[in-house]
Amino acid sequence: MLGLVWYILLCSRVLAVSVDPLPRPQNVTWFGQNAIVIDLENIELEEEAGDNSLVQEAFERAVDDIKTVKWSPYLYQNVTAHCPESKASAPNVVTVNITDYDADLQFGVDESYQLNVDEDGISISSETIWGTLHALTTLQQMVVYQCGQYLVEQSVHVHDYPLFKHRGLMVDSARNFLPVDKITEQIEVMALAKMNTLHWHLVDSQSWPVEIDSYPEMTEDAYSASEVYTKKDLVSVLDFARARGVRLVPEIDMPGHARAGWRKVDPNIVECADQFWNYAGVEPPSGQLNIMNDETYTVIGDVYHELSNVFRDHYFHVGNDELQKNCYPDSWYDNATLSDITQHYLDRALPMYNSVPERQLIMWDDVLLADGAVESLPGNITLQIWHTGSGIKNLTSRGYKVVVSSYDHLYLDCGYGGFLTNDWKYVDAPQNTQFNTCKGGSWCGPYKTWQRIYTFDFLSNLTQSEQELVVGAEAVLWSEQVDFAVLTGKIWPRASALGESLWSGNKNASGEFRLYEMSTRIVKFREYLVSLGFAVSPLVPKFCLFNPHGCDAERPPVHF
Repeated sequence: MLGLVWYILLCSRVLAVSVDPLPRPQNVTWFGQNAIVIDLENIELEEEAGDNSLVQEAFERAVDDIKTVKWSPYLYQNVTAHCPESKASAPNVVTVNITDYDADLQFGVDESYQLNVDEDGISISSETIWGTLHALTTLQQMVVYQCGQYLVEQSVHVHDYPLFKHRGLMVDSARNFLPVDKITEQIEVMALAKMNTLHWHLVDSQSWPVEIDSYPEMTEDAYSASEVYTKKDLVSVLDFARARGVRLVPEIDMPGHARAGWRKVDPNIVECADQFWNYAGVEPPSGQLNIMNDETYTVIGDVYHELSNVFRDHYFHVGNDELQKNCYPDSWYDNATLSDITQHYLDRALPMYNSVPERQLIMWDDVLLADGAVESLPGNITLQIWHTGSGIKNLTSRGYKVVVSSYDHLYLDCGYGGFLTNDWKYVDAPQNTQFNTCKGGSWCGPYKTWQRIYTFDFLSNLTQSEQELVVGAEAVLWSEQVDFAVLTGKIWPRASALGESLWSGNKNASGEFRLYEMSTRIVKFREYLVSLGFAVSPLVPKFCLFNPHGCDAERPPVHF
């Protein structure tokens, strides 16, 4: 009985608090009677933590963001903000205890933290620097500006940690070039949503925007001289991401999706580069590496090793998706299949890829699930699943680690129509009705709402051992119809729904989706991002923001 009383009292305190950080922390306990006033003009880190540049700079960014936003959730509650009658001032020194300052930002690093704010001050403890960075992003969402003061509404203790080690976003700079400042903008929002992996699809058949010292001619296939990433650019993005606890995993798609750049080195290492795409490719232009040519592997090796010296992450994505049989000469198929040809490529390429110390590879799931699939792969290869969710069970039951990016839930570019010109599928004719209505004029339609992303239960029907092989997930944005002008709005705040699902889960203790509470949290998070200057898309009319649950489709909320 006493436990029930304490639970009711605790819940009443939580309900009285207006802040609602996203992602929802694992464990939050509000206590005490006083609001905690924070003097941001004089606040500083204790000496040991302040001596670490990553921590000090993250602390300064958090303070600056708090001042920029002047966050006041009361503005969205149709109530007049009251000045708390009971207040206490916290000491101006933030105490930080980090066990291991040297732990590198790699897959699986400990990101847990504890945050405490009360009359004795603000304290953070974590195993690594990266946990402390997460604590600071939580703190900045908890500080409100009220009655001319910065404060935390009550004393609070947070014990927080991620459910999944890989919480990712993929951007594509090949179909349309993405300027460096727009890529770093995504990293800034990722850090706030506690997403820790940016998967950068650097090149494709359309363009090669990456400077390669071994083959400077490759950037002749960039869209222009100004649409090229120099080595300095790559390093600047890497450093920017690392300072915010975000890993950067590069992708060079091979042997499919390969034309631009490669053909400038030697036209003989590319097949079907001049054929009309609809016969030998999946989109214009066609092109695949000639995997029977020894010179191909020399160029692959030089490009791969040069970029491995730039990108610091143990993981490197080597593509291996959508290999088209028609692209290769009929003479290759005498007593052979596309699977045999794929295996030949892997036999030649894998020793080269694995020559990099501590290298872990990622490939798209095609290599085991689509045309040209091989029978098995080495254990250091993680499969990224872009096909529908059934592939998750298929691959984990066979012992493979997977990153989930199923197009039917996590492709952010879907539902906007297609990009092909002279496309008769859009003509108002009976044979086109289903495509234009049910699929929204998109092969992977309809549009993926934040609700569909949030309630993607990708662990369902898996055994415990299979679930343990799902290392995380990624939201994916291909850029056929995306450039700097629309990039941020097409990703955010939708992708933050995946961020919360991967960090603290999408279900409550009863196993029900937290859609009801998430609906108010994500619309407030959108306003928070706007206050920081990010051009993110609105999710609802502002009426719904001012009237929590006033726009719900069902009352009470539906249980699934």
